[in-house]
Amino acid sequence: MRTHETHPSDQDRLGEHLVIVGNGMAGHRLLEALLKHQRRPSRITVIGEERAPAYNRILLSPWLAGETERQALTLRETSWYAEQGVELLLGERVIDVDRERRHVVTDSGRELTYDRLVLATGSRPAMPDVPGIDLAGIHGFRDLDDAAALTRAAETATPDSNRAVVVGGGLLGLEAAEGLRKRGMQVTVLQRSQQLMNRQLDITAATLLQDELERRGLDIITGAQLSGFDGDAEGNVRAVRLADGRRLAADCVVVAAGITPNAELGAWMGLTTARGIVVDAWLTSNDPAIYALGECCEFEGRTYGLVEPIWRQVEVLAARLCHDSVEGYVEAPTATKLKVSGVSLYAFGPIEPDADHEVLTYHDPQQGDYRRLLLRDNCLEGAVLYGDTAFGPWYFEQSLAGRDLGVCRQALLFGAGDAKPLLEEAA
Repeated sequence: MRTHETHPSDQDRLGEHLVIVGNGMAGHRLLEALLKHQRRPSRITVIGEERAPAYNRILLSPWLAGETERQALTLRETSWYAEQGVELLLGERVIDVDRERRHVVTDSGRELTYDRLVLATGSRPAMPDVPGIDLAGIHGFRDLDDAAALTRAAETATPDSNRAVVVGGGLLGLEAAEGLRKRGMQVTVLQRSQQLMNRQLDITAATLLQDELERRGLDIITGAQLSGFDGDAEGNVRAVRLADGRRLAADCVVVAAGITPNAELGAWMGLTTARGIVVDAWLTSNDPAIYALGECCEFEGRTYGLVEPIWRQVEVLAARLCHDSVEGYVEAPTATKLKVSGVSLYAFGPIEPDADHEVLTYHDPQQGDYRRLLLRDNCLEGAVLYGDTAFGPWYFEQSLAGRDLGVCRQALLFGAGDAKPLLEEAA
């Protein structure tokens, strides 16, 4: 167990200025946690590059699909920050930090002095290094501007200019594809691997998902190797080229093929960086006054794109900034619960079985339900659920506990209702 204690005097905390660079979901979650604490820093400034206050990026997909209103994305209105005594600076980007003077400069010329600094600068779409990537009409799908641009592309499309290509068959790519399809575009999804969502699903669940999405009208190409984009004389994208020679007409392209941590500011400041800004278990960089959080940070060689580990990082850092004794952040098993275009998925542990795994499988094609469990020595190590995911949390609980499930093995696929009585009887 790693712990760190610090007990500065009240005088040390008096007038302490915390600056948070980044007003995304991680930075905002940290702010909310700090404001609940009696020993919060006395002065907090939040700097956000986007002009809108913090919003829920997970809802970008429903907004693109026309299933929710823009207002539903906002986490807190601008007035809330002032009510909490927080200085909010929107539409400003930090361009320089003097670590010796603890001095921050933004692109508007604003200068701030900090006692402690948190970098929560997030990530950006990983754009492929191929010819034509800079053509107009090629978008990421990470922020409000991206979603707004894609919405405009769909709304202004005509029957002769409504072809969209989505590069990436993970969660974000599939959600973007479904959103554009629901707005009337003809959509093709390109997936580099041989199956959709290869990091979360086994081949059976991925095939079920692909079949469902194709029934709705998506065209899905797996094993697709991107080679470049072609444009017209005005610099607009008009086609996507694949390595096998195929050329797909495209009036709009979405790249959703992974993320790159926004670590450039940290590197510019002289902080230790690899893929992200390298931090210790208390989210501290190699400068003890500077922390990094969320998608921009790297801990023990890992970077982050899911909210669960980032929320645990927030708990550690909030306590640290409020001078509480706190155990350091540690990696922990996580379960992935997703809803892809109306289809529920739940998965944890290894995706593919090894030679020592016992594989239990349940498949009900009529109901569209599929479960596959991986056991080793009667202990559950991994699961993939498609369709009915109600049993997912119970399976995950058994896995974390390392419970011997031998006595209920025959009932295990039918969930807690059938398996728990057998476990209780044997206890």
